Amino acid sequence: MPRAQEAAARVMADSEEASVSESACRGGGAERLSSLPLSRVKLIMKSSPDVSSISPEALFLTAKSTELFVELLAREALGVAEQAGELEYADLARGVRLSETLHFLSDILPEKITGREYLALLESQSKVAEEKEERDA
Repeated sequence: MPRAQEAAARVMADSEEASVSESACRGGGAERLSSLPLSRVKLIMKSSPDVSSISPEALFLTAKSTELFVELLAREALGVAEQAGELEYADLARGVRLSETLHFLSDILPEKITGREYLALLESQSKVAEEKEERDA
């Protein structure tokens, strides 16, 4: 089965697992349907000054969507990992760079470069800026 079809099948299975009734959210059954501890998710949500109260449904949906997002990020990184079954920062950064869906994280998970490479990059950027100023003058 091609990789795209496998991913689509997994997403469908995840969405079926994620569907939960309102009573499950209120009755505490939602804790078992999410891998993340709801109390921690609630604590993080309440740390925002804009949040005054959090409904059980909103708490569950935030936890589940976060869980699915982290799973997507890990799958993308595993797809480009150098060593099978192991994830390193470089794999996460490469996965973000190569994935159109996760490209918005490129500033948060940049690929690491050495100090020398960074200084060379700054130097080349300053030369380009100087040449542009000379042309404009």
